[in-house]
Parts: sequence; C-alpha cells; structure tokens
Amino acid sequence: MPSSLSSKFVLNVISASIVLCSGTFASSLQAQVATAPVSNAAGAASFSAQTMGMKKHSGLFDIWTSQEQAKVLMAVPQSDKPFLLVTSLPFGLGSNDVGLDRGQAGRSKLVKFERHGKRLFLVQENTRFVAESTNPDERASVREAFAGAVLWAGDIIATENNTNLIDFSSFLIADRHGVADVLSRTRQGNYMVDDKRSAVLSQQAKSFPDNTELEALLTFAGQGEGQFVRQVAADPKSLRVHQHVSLIRLPEGYNPRVYHPGSGGLDSEQMDFATPLADSINVQWQVRYRLEKTDPNAAISTVKKPIIYYLDRGAPEPVRTALLEGARWWTSAFEKAGFKDAYRVELLPEGVDPMDVRYNTIMWVHRATRGWSYGNAVTDPRTGEIIKGAVTLGSQRVRQDILIAESLLAPYGKSTSAEKKQAAEQMALARLRQLSAHEVGHTLGIAHNFAPSRHGNGSVMDYPHPMLCLNSKGEVELKNAYGVGVGPWDDFVVKHLYATFPGQDEDAALASLREKAKAQGLQYVSDTDSRAAGAAHPNGLLWDFGADSLKTYDQLMQVRQRALDNFSLAVLPPQRQVGELEARLVPVYLLHRYQTEAVARLIGGAEYEYGLASDANAGRITAGTKPVAASIQRQALQKLIDSLRAENLALPANVLNILTPPSEGYSRTPEYFSGRMNIVFDALSAVEAGAAQSSLFLFDAARINRLAWQHAIDSQQLGVRELFQQVFKQTWQRNEVAAKAVAADTVQLASNWVILDAVLNLIDGGRLHPQVQAEVRQSLTELAQWMQKNPGKGSTASSRQQAADMVLNYLRDPASIKLRPLPPIPPGAPI
Repeated sequence: MPSSLSSKFVLNVISASIVLCSGTFASSLQAQVATAPVSNAAGAASFSAQTMGMKKHSGLFDIWTSQEQAKVLMAVPQSDKPFLLVTSLPFGLGSNDVGLDRGQAGRSKLVKFERHGKRLFLVQENTRFVAESTNPDERASVREAFAGAVLWAGDIIATENNTNLIDFSSFLIADRHGVADVLSRTRQGNYMVDDKRSAVLSQQAKSFPDNTELEALLTFAGQGEGQFVRQVAADPKSLRVHQHVSLIRLPEGYNPRVYHPGSGGLDSEQMDFATPLADSINVQWQVRYRLEKTDPNAAISTVKKPIIYYLDRGAPEPVRTALLEGARWWTSAFEKAGFKDAYRVELLPEGVDPMDVRYNTIMWVHRATRGWSYGNAVTDPRTGEIIKGAVTLGSQRVRQDILIAESLLAPYGKSTSAEKKQAAEQMALARLRQLSAHEVGHTLGIAHNFAPSRHGNGSVMDYPHPMLCLNSKGEVELKNAYGVGVGPWDDFVVKHLYATFPGQDEDAALASLREKAKAQGLQYVSDTDSRAAGAAHPNGLLWDFGADSLKTYDQLMQVRQRALDNFSLAVLPPQRQVGELEARLVPVYLLHRYQTEAVARLIGGAEYEYGLASDANAGRITAGTKPVAASIQRQALQKLIDSLRAENLALPANVLNILTPPSEGYSRTPEYFSGRMNIVFDALSAVEAGAAQSSLFLFDAARINRLAWQHAIDSQQLGVRELFQQVFKQTWQRNEVAAKAVAADTVQLASNWVILDAVLNLIDGGRLHPQVQAEVRQSLTELAQWMQKNPGKGSTASSRQQAADMVLNYLRDPASIKLRPLPPIPPGAPI
C-alpha cells in the first residue's frame, strides 16, 4: 500500500481511538504515527521513490518517462509562472472536409499551474481582456471580470525543494486539440476519447531549456456514420490520431509593433481597459517574428537569430525542390528590408520531430481529396510575437494543376507529345513554388491581398490563376502561366512588418513606406472584402489575372473556346479509363468561372482604401467609396448576359460525341458535373452549372442593393430595372437561337430556368431593401405578362407558359411555390 494511503488510514484510526480507547492506547497509536514513512510535508513519497526506474529529461520542465508504464511524471516549481501551451497533430484524419490534418497546429494558450491543497490546477488565463496598467488593482479588476479556464487538475505525488511532482499522463490522453468538437461541427457525429485505447507515448517525450514536448495516442470512439470519416478511416467507429503538446517558456523582452490596417499584415487583438478614454479599447499588435540586427544602426545587418523553415522530408522529388525554391523567394524581401542571412529554408534534419515547437515547418500533407493549404503562426497572445510557423500543403493540388494543363494542351494523341507533357508538369511545379511562398507568407505575419493581380506577378499573397493566352499558331500557351519570385507588394509588407528605423520616428517612417507603395500603384484589398459573392471592391479578386477584367475575360473565353474545340481523347493519359474525360471537361468548360466573378464585381462596384483618420487627414488615403464608371458597368453586364446565352453554354459536338460513362469499378465524384440521366453524361446539367456560375454573382442581393443606390444618386448609372430588362430581353425573350450550336434552343431554355430560379431566390431571400424588391418584382411581373402575350412555339411555349404561371403565383402567394436552389457547380478552388 502506498505510504500516502497508509498515513490516511492510521489518522482515521487515531480519530476513532480518541472516543473509544483509553489514553494509553491512544498514545500508543500516536507513537506509531510518529514512526510512519512520511518523507515530506505533503505526506507523499520522495521524487526518487516515485521516479524509480524511469528516464529523466531535464529542461523547461523536468520530466520522467516510462515506456513500460506508459506515463509521464513532471516536476512543477511552485512559482505560478505562466507559460504557453500549444497542441498539434503528428497523425491526422486525412480528410480535407473535416480539416484535422497531419502537422496541424492549434492556438497558443497562456497557462500556469496553481496549487490548491494537495492538487495542482492547470489554469488558462483569459488574454483577450487585459488592463496594461501600473496599477495592480486595475489589472486585477479586469482579470476578475472575465472567466479563465481550468484545463486540468491532478494530485501532487511528491514535493521537494518547493517543486511538486505530478503524473501528467491524464492531461495528455484527453482531447486537448478539440478533435471531437471539429468532428461534431463537420457533422461527423459525436466522438469521445476512449481512455482504455489511448496511451501516453513516453518515447516521444523530450524536454529542452525553453520547451517541453509531449505526445499521446488518442482513440476517438463514435458511431462512425459521418460521410467524411467513412471515406478516410480504417474503422470510422475508432479513429486513431496522435496529439502533441508543447509547453513553452514565455518570451520576454520583445517590442511589439502596432498593427496598421493598410500594412497587409495579420493582427493579434486584445481589449485593453486601461487605454485612455479617447483611445480605442481594441489594441492590435502586428503578428511577426522577433528579428534583431546584430548591428542595430546598420542599414543592412546580420541578425541574432535567423528565421529558419524546415521542409517535410516526406515531400518527394520534383515536388521537394519546387517547394524549397518557392519558400526561399522571401530571402530577397528580407534583404531589401535590411536583414542579411536572416531567412533560410532547409530540409528537416533526419530524426527531428517536426512537432517540436523550435522548428518552423512546411508539411507535405496527404488527404483523400484535393483541398486547401494553409499557414498558421503560433503566437504569443500578449504581443503577437510568432513562436512557430506551421505550413500545411495539400499534396493533391499539384495533380489538379496537371489535370488542368493536360486538358488545355491535349498532349496524349496518337503520338504522345513529350513537349506538351513536360509543359503541363512545369506549370504544376511553377504553381507549387508560388503556393509554398504564399503559405510561408502567412506564417511570417502577412495577410491575403487580392488586388496585386492587376499588376501581373504583384504578390504571392494573391490567389493566382494561370495566365493563359493563345500563341501565334492559335494554340493554348502555358509557358508563363505563373510568376517567379515575390512581388513588389511582398517587398513592401516585409519592410512594414520587420524593417527598423534607427534615429527616425517609427510611425512616420512606416507612413512613408505606405505612401511610396501607393505611388507605385500598389493596392490592398483584404480577404474579408473579396470572398463574398456580393463583394464590392472591383480589384479584390480571387483567381483572376490581368489589369482589365473585361479584356482578360475576352482573352480567357478565346482560350476556353479553343480548348473545347480541341477537346478529345488526347486530353487523357492512356492508362486512365475513358469515363474520366468528364472530369477533365469540367475545368475547361468552367475555365472562365473566376473571370466571370471579376466582371460581375464591376456591376455595383465601388473602390475604397484602408487606413486611419490620420492617414485621411494627411492625404495619404481618400475616405469614402468611388463607384465604377457607368459605361464599364454596362459593358460588364453585357458580358455576363453573353455568358448566359446558348452560344457560350452549348457544348460542341466533338465533346458530346466522346463522353463515355464511367467504367466498371469507377464512379463519378463531386469533381464531375451532376446529372439526371442516370449513367449517361447529362449535358443539360453542365449547362445549368455554367448558368448558375454567372447567376450566383449577377443576382446577389448586396450587388442589386448597391446598384439601386448608385442609380438613385446618379441617374446615369446602371439601374435595377435596366439590368433585369437587358437580362430578360436576351434570354427569356429570345424567339429562336440563331447559333448553330448543338441543341441551342434547349440549351437556352435550360439557362433561362436557372436565371428565373436565381431571381426568385433573390426576392425570397429577404435581403433586398423593400423599394429594391419592388423594382425586381415589377420586372418579373412585366416578364410574365410578356410571356403570356408571346408564348412562342414548341418547347419554348411550354417553358414560357409554365414560367409565367410560376412567377405570377409566387408574386401573389410565395408559399404556394416551392423554389428550387441553384444547380450544383463542381468545385473549382483550390487550384
């Protein structure tokens, strides 16, 4: 029996003897207590007794491990000194849709141990709400006002020299990363850690002067009914992942830089209740590494501690070389900012644990399907200082790039074109270089900027579409599809985040940098202002290219038409089953999808700048918004209408004639067009997807509301009634399609119905202002009345009559009509 339990037993007996026994017998028992094996004030065994036969690892926290017992003991000084705690996943789930990837890092938490009685509590402090004040009572008032958290509590098993020994194993085999929450949020079911099938991986435990690294195998038990876990797991009822826990010494002596909204950086935000009353309570620090020059006064200097990234050894060639090359592009930006040999990228040394918080990592991660890559910066929540950069690169994206290139070049004819095959691979590797630089950029503290595509290779922090054109022979050209190196915007952001200005006022120096960037024509449009279907800024565009959206749209439509005309078995490698032709048709048919969005952004579009009131007062930025010119808006509308017409939606005969159902053992995936014709390719579903792509952006409520307001201010601007009149005139109100396209009239009707569904959903969504909705309703009423008077012939007559009835019935009684959602569109991003 352990000494702590025997002592408790003896004390209980003593308590009873006081009542029941004579004084002599009680004295005898007390004498026994005096000779009991108590070795310290807590009544617990000594460190040496508890750790006998275990391996000691000295470091930030001294730990003892035992593979035989599968546990970790940890010595905790009684200092209540805070430190950082970060979790990560050495082994992931493998599902892009769920997102629990190998190498994924969690958020850092500011924690400390507190002793209460004979137990230690691991407490997380609430770092979102602070009072940066010299008054301890003011600091305490905020700390006491917002709830912290108790992450764990455990018994003290020994105490020596003001240091407590605990068994930390139970902390490690609990879900600290939030795996169960992610599975629930992604509708994969309710999972819980099965502690009988989970274990501390004591052989993975390490401790160093500034960090302690611990790991456990966790088994999550659940019903296993979720689509995505069934897709990837060996047994969806029993999910094995590994959870890594890093305990990190709290950084000190770092000087944070105030975040500026026009800097292009990422911010770390707190609410500081001690700020002066006229100042904002929201304090934002720039997320960045600590980068200190060895010579602070030199224009260019080496640094005390360089930023080093390590590439996953699991990345194969030629991927490995491409990723190293792309990540190294940032070297030049740091040199321009005044730092010599301050940034490097190397292959991870053999045997090094990539989860060790001391190593910035670029992980090559496999999933069942293609998906997003990302860059996470593990930061000090007090200051925004980056502790570790963790890049995750999805391995299947490169295969999608090759598929797109092969579908455009058609290199597999009767005599395979080695040159075109090589061009396809080179395009994919060029994209990988850019992707590597992009995600590393996030971990350096840099946000997305979706405006630099106006300047070609303006920034690796944009989302790049391959820059496609036709050469002098009329062939698709991929030679310069992606840029090389970081762009001028990237150089600016690194300077704004990291450059030092000895002898100068820092705020003034940074303002001067922003002014110079603006003078160069560099513009910044953030992530939040670019992704929504109804986003306003005409330059905040994902996956577009070219200075002029209208011209690039025309250029891309020419490439698309050429690729469709040349689409044949030559787009498919000889070892692939012929049913895969459908998957290769998708990126060609929807090649214009992102440039369509760029054109739509011109309708109701408005430019604006980010900055502070001081910037506007000094003339560095212009306050307010500037609408896109009326003539440009009308040109954009016409191009979107053209994209909804049969001439652009109908598939050519050479495509229709070769599309073959999937072979036995294969099936369609979400990467294919959906269909309602059983196994046979459904051309109408492809047409509907194409029409939905344009309708999604054209009939967005925010866009229509802006359009109405711009027209109210300036009657020369495009208005709501004009937009709908033009759309209906060139679609529903066409008598016959003169084009020679296959099944042109049927294709136009398919598009027309998608348009009508989109407009009805626009009204039904409840996001239009009442007077704007009235205009849309009136436009629909006029369309229905026209269709009643002009029924047309054949299938056109049937559709017009049904559409007119549907519109009028809906306008009278919306509940009487069940609206259809827009048809599904196969995924495009990420590319």
